[in-house]
Amino acid sequence: MDDLFPPFEPDPNEPRPRRFKPVPFRMIAPNMITLMALCLGLTAIRLAFEGKFEPAVIAVVAAGVLDGIDGRVARLLKGTSRFGAELDSLADFVNFGCAPALILYGFVLFHLKSLGWIVALIFAIAMCLRLARFNAMLDDPSRPEWKKDFFVGMPAPAGALTAMLPLYLHFLGLSFDAWAAPAVLVYVLCIALMVVSTVPTFSGKTMGKRVPRGLVLPIFLCGVAAFGLLISYPFEALVAVSGAYLLTIPVGAAQYRRRLKAEQAAAPLEKVASATDGG
Repeated sequence: MDDLFPPFEPDPNEPRPRRFKPVPFRMIAPNMITLMALCLGLTAIRLAFEGKFEPAVIAVVAAGVLDGIDGRVARLLKGTSRFGAELDSLADFVNFGCAPALILYGFVLFHLKSLGWIVALIFAIAMCLRLARFNAMLDDPSRPEWKKDFFVGMPAPAGALTAMLPLYLHFLGLSFDAWAAPAVLVYVLCIALMVVSTVPTFSGKTMGKRVPRGLVLPIFLCGVAAFGLLISYPFEALVAVSGAYLLTIPVGAAQYRRRLKAEQAAAPLEKVASATDGG
């Protein structure tokens, strides 16, 4: 019987099935936060269709908070990956491109009919182009280290939150009827242009890596106060944050130019020093 049914022996020339290694949880956790933010963005679109603009805005703001957390969690846990970066960009397009554009159109831009829809499209496409440019710049090894303190143009979350400034003012009692639609259209168009512009803006990603020991308790207190203000007076706080951010744009651009001039001034001296060492 052994001759009729010999034991099975695998062919040594046949490739063995690939065994996938288990994925560590530190790689999954940041992507779960990104997916939760994406759910909030999609929910904001649904609420906008139902005419519930206040919870829709809150959903986009919450998505912005999660977007600021997922990257820091990934770096803290050493769970960064190319998959996570691509997923984050796709979620940002929905959360900060599609959702705010549809909310603004349903809120006031619909009064301008096709013109209002065109501006909503411009805002969403500008956000898409900005995210594509950001991904392309990630692979640029020639970018100086100090430039990581600045974004090229307005970042996606800031663009979305500042674009919804008319909604914050409306929730505080300012009426936005058909007469205000042209002003909102111009404002949204300006934000869209800032998103795709090359104007340098503060990044803030390098902040918080090292905190002086004497500032730990004051930072705790300021954080609690800011959180309390945001919970108690959400739209007043959003108006203040949006206005303050818009005012920092020229300040950031001026600081960027100063640092760029300093780098350009130091470049010839470094060349002379290297030539002297080599000679």
